[in-house]
Amino acid sequence: MNIQENEQLQACLQKVKQKNMRDAENGKQRYVYIQTFGCQQNEADGEKLRGMAEEMGYRYTTDAEQADLILLNTCAVREHAELKALSIIGNCKHLREKNPELIVGVCGCMTAQQKRVEQLKKGYPYVTFTLEPASLHLLPVALCRVMEEHRRRFFLGDDDGEAAEGVPITRTHPHRAYVSIMYGCNNFCTYCIVPYVRGRERSRESERVIAEVRELVASGCRDITLLGQNVNSYKSDCDFAGLLARLCEIPGDFLLRFMTSHPKDVSDRLIEVMAKYPHRMAPHFHLPLQSGSDRILSAMNRRYTVAHYLGIVDKLRAAMPDITLTSDIIVGFPGETEEDFAATLDALRRVRFDMVYSFLYSPRSGTPAAEREERFVPDEVKSERFARLLALQDEIALAANRRYEGKTERVLTDSISRGDRNMYSGRTASGKLVHYPAEGEVIGQFVHVKIERADPYALHGVIVE
Repeated sequence: MNIQENEQLQACLQKVKQKNMRDAENGKQRYVYIQTFGCQQNEADGEKLRGMAEEMGYRYTTDAEQADLILLNTCAVREHAELKALSIIGNCKHLREKNPELIVGVCGCMTAQQKRVEQLKKGYPYVTFTLEPASLHLLPVALCRVMEEHRRRFFLGDDDGEAAEGVPITRTHPHRAYVSIMYGCNNFCTYCIVPYVRGRERSRESERVIAEVRELVASGCRDITLLGQNVNSYKSDCDFAGLLARLCEIPGDFLLRFMTSHPKDVSDRLIEVMAKYPHRMAPHFHLPLQSGSDRILSAMNRRYTVAHYLGIVDKLRAAMPDITLTSDIIVGFPGETEEDFAATLDALRRVRFDMVYSFLYSPRSGTPAAEREERFVPDEVKSERFARLLALQDEIALAANRRYEGKTERVLTDSISRGDRNMYSGRTASGKLVHYPAEGEVIGQFVHVKIERADPYALHGVIVE
């Protein structure tokens, strides 16, 4: 943002804030309801939306019926996510009928697609405005304009190569935090809509990232995840490994994580930094494989081979023998044969991931893979392969987790069970989910848990001194 744009934004923020303050003084407190879909980057964006709304005098509510402002922060990675969002947007119709002053804003990746914006314009007249990801910081401007002009607005970002700074953030959890270090993607994997909806890569200045992390640590945050569509592409006055090395020197009791990494950009220096700071860097690396077939990887435009990927795995385990490895796998990419899928299963057996996030291929309009319709894998074949992959990964994950039985792990407590108020959940430094009984206030605290039993995707234990 240039100085003039920032001044406009601040002026709009103050106008909305003053209006809401006057309403509150007259007995009408204004509330905001926010629902976020999708990835960790969307969650981080949702925290910014809430921060801006609260800065403008809205009070946060978890009840959409109470809201005067509804913000739906959408995802476009898979069609299912868009259809779910559209269904929930449709539910706003009866809320608008009950409250004609209700403002409904649709934000996020879905609104960066012109066809979806046109759909919202024509088919959802109760949607007041849209903001695509590059425009989220313009929330005060959007609200100011719809309030003053009494008409709907549909905003488009200008992707000027700069990351907006100084946006207020309300963190969901004080002990865990997301810190976005860059936005956008330049990779153009043939199945992925992200480069089209989040724009080109834009990295934040390293000093701003470092200052944000310092502030979080000083406030008591204990687990910080650095975010980017491809964090390895971070480039400011230093590269990603250099940024990590500087962050690791910040004093305090906290862990650093990051996601997501692209295998083609994992450097030896990055692995060296992780190994050099074992008490600062979480022993976890999320490294999307997507397919175990070189032919499919080439069709996906992933720009690495299975051999290259396995080489990274070997380097990671040589430097950090106890590291947790997780990955993403797409099942049923157009043209995938049984031989290709068998190669993916072989890769799972070779790497033995602790966890795999697997997805059935979903065509996204506007991506090259979506044009390969004549080579689409039948749904029944995709589902059968998906079931086989899950069965194998369950077996591998269970074996990996059983290694923890009898060990004592340091766990950061995240939440309490809804069904049993004595049961809590947290995660180890390596990202393992742990369930355990506890007494007193332990959320946000580190506890030592002796692991008694392992499931494929969770550990169970008891707190020990």
